[in-house]
Amino acid sequence: MIKPKEHFHGSDLEKIEQYYGIKKEDITSFSANVNPLGISPKLRTTLADKFDAITGYPDREYSSLRKCIASYVNTDMDRIIVGNGSTELISLFIQITHPKKAFILGPTYSEYEREVSLGGGVSHYYKLDEQEDFVLNIEQFSKELTNDYDLLIICNPNNPTSSAIPRSDMKKILDICKQENITCMVDETYVEFAEEMDTITAIPLAESYDNIIILRGISKFFAAPGLRLGYAVCGNDDLIKEINKRKNPWTINTLAAIAGEIMFTDNEYITETKTLISSERERICKKLDTCKNVKYYSPIANFVLVKILKDDITAADIFDAAIKKGFMIRDCSTFPFLDQTFIRFCFMSPDKNTELVDLLLSILA
Repeated sequence: MIKPKEHFHGSDLEKIEQYYGIKKEDITSFSANVNPLGISPKLRTTLADKFDAITGYPDREYSSLRKCIASYVNTDMDRIIVGNGSTELISLFIQITHPKKAFILGPTYSEYEREVSLGGGVSHYYKLDEQEDFVLNIEQFSKELTNDYDLLIICNPNNPTSSAIPRSDMKKILDICKQENITCMVDETYVEFAEEMDTITAIPLAESYDNIIILRGISKFFAAPGLRLGYAVCGNDDLIKEINKRKNPWTINTLAAIAGEIMFTDNEYITETKTLISSERERICKKLDTCKNVKYYSPIANFVLVKILKDDITAADIFDAAIKKGFMIRDCSTFPFLDQTFIRFCFMSPDKNTELVDLLLSILA
């Protein structure tokens, strides 16, 4: 049996072609966590009419885009910072705050630790407890949150656990951070997929807390990673000024800025996405309930973390069997605190979801 020679990111379809001899066009990526509906229909039908806009420079302030984002997330446009994907904003934020010691909730996305390291800082992880289904125990966590740290990093909902911290607990965390002089960076890449997004998003807290920055983008929910458009919401005027001062001008091209304005106003697409993910999340979890050899952790986002309970089957085995059928899942053994018993997959179209889960259940029956 062919074993994966390395762990693949959801965008590594070219590598899959090389290792498995499968055309990337024939692969359904359950690893990338991208909206299965594809790009906004409104964007598809209207962006071409705006093509002549590339003959001019973008507005340096991106005022129209920021106003549109502010309306979408229900905040003041002066609190909005835009960038070339949320990755650029994470880099800028860490370069400016220059944390010496970051505290990261894990297992989670590895890029946070990498950025802290590039800035000369070190990272320590707070381990989410598997016995508590990777849901944060706010009382225990609060005891660990001390002025030994100058930056707290939280992915909410978290990747890969698909667990989330409610805003009521986030407020408690920010109060402690304020007291201990800790800045908090919250990555909300997946929050729009959540069933009760309004009880999770920290954006309203930016009105009263100046020690938080909330990051979002369009790669996952709006299925447009290639446009490289990200944004942040922050209540700290000095930090906003510093980020904008350090940013290169025109980091977002004209068409990407226009595309953002179109996507954020496609209400039919937004509603359809939420409805589809909600329905499939419930349906697929019910199918997983029928197999005694797996445990899944109640998902809040558009993906689910699954533990394999069959001793002779590993995540690498599942990856191998799935990719041969044209399904790319995520072997989670490279995440901190996870091992070869964990896989993750996102919710795609109903028929593809059924095919993948039926395959998993047949292997693990």
